[in-house]
Amino acid sequence: MKTAVVVFPGSNCDRDVQRAISETLRTSVDMVWHEEKEFPGHPDLVVLPGGFSYGDYLRGGAMAARSPIIKAVRAHAASGGLLLGICNGFQVLTEARLLPGALIPNTSLTFICKPCYIRVEKTDNPFTYGLKEGEVLQFPIAHHEGLFFLPPKELKELEDSGRVVFRYADPATGKAGVEYAPNGALNGIAGIRNERGNILGLMPHPERATVAQLNGGTDGVKFWKSLEKAFVGGAF
Repeated sequence: MKTAVVVFPGSNCDRDVQRAISETLRTSVDMVWHEEKEFPGHPDLVVLPGGFSYGDYLRGGAMAARSPIIKAVRAHAASGGLLLGICNGFQVLTEARLLPGALIPNTSLTFICKPCYIRVEKTDNPFTYGLKEGEVLQFPIAHHEGLFFLPPKELKELEDSGRVVFRYADPATGKAGVEYAPNGALNGIAGIRNERGNILGLMPHPERATVAQLNGGTDGVKFWKSLEKAFVGGAF
């Protein structure tokens, strides 16, 4: 699975993603500067990593969503290519209108950096194909603007269409919802996909839960392996 990671000024998780994917899936990863206008070759997966692109000037992801490379990102997604936005990358996807909603300041109005738990809601997409519905994973979060928001009508449409992929949850009971969301995300939403299923936005960091000795958990490996299983098996 050929992968490209977009690097914006202020990205700080780009190398983490590169290492997580290259070591877990044993594949090469191209790092693509945001001023480029096309990707080298034809990547199967494009990742918009976490960090503080452009210093989160205006809003998180607002400036990055207007970088030259975004035209190529749009073309990649339109052709059916896999597109993953993690944390700041999720913000970029909403600012570029590739995913609905907005990521606004946490209810605490503070930066939150800690392990959290998310429940797999759907496996009808390439990103969670190899996981189990109801499975709870531990990924870290690190953000100030992570509260997923949509107006009530649009939120209902998102829920009714089954596009909520991950929800913050209690690891002991498996229950999920806003009461388990450290940032106050509506309905406890941690990750969503587009209608086609080839774009995923996710606030928690699977790349930071890949090397056990660094962050104390390896549930991120399950995520990357799930993606590989869908791709290699030609399920989507």
